[in-house]
Amino acid sequence: MKIGEVAKAAGIGIDAVRFYEREGLLPHPARQPSGYRDYSPDAVLDLRFIKRAKELGFSLKEISELIAIDRDPDATAGDVKKLAEEKLADLADKIRSLQRMKRALREVAESCPGRGPTRDCSILRSLTADQKGKRIRK
Repeated sequence: MKIGEVAKAAGIGIDAVRFYEREGLLPHPARQPSGYRDYSPDAVLDLRFIKRAKELGFSLKEISELIAIDRDPDATAGDVKKLAEEKLADLADKIRSLQRMKRALREVAESCPGRGPTRDCSILRSLTADQKGKRIRK
């Protein structure tokens, strides 16, 4: 299969296929005499695996680990579960952080009347103040 066919079958772009190849997530395919890449049907499965793992929030490094576990005959489902649980904990931390940002942004947005010159904008002033409320930028 040519790169365009593989990309289409996997539901991703051609540049993504090349990127995953460069990053080592996808094995380099054989080359045809014409120089075109010649992908096996397994490449589509690998790319779908990568795409789904990304949708679940796994980083490229974590996806690489998942691929290694998948290909390791001595690995267990427990190894995969451990990675999934670590990702869940990481996502929970990110959600808490995003909730803190949301509360802080809501607070400054609600304090702004939304009119007048920008020099009086409470949102901009909050961005230019230190933690004690003192302006750090004019």
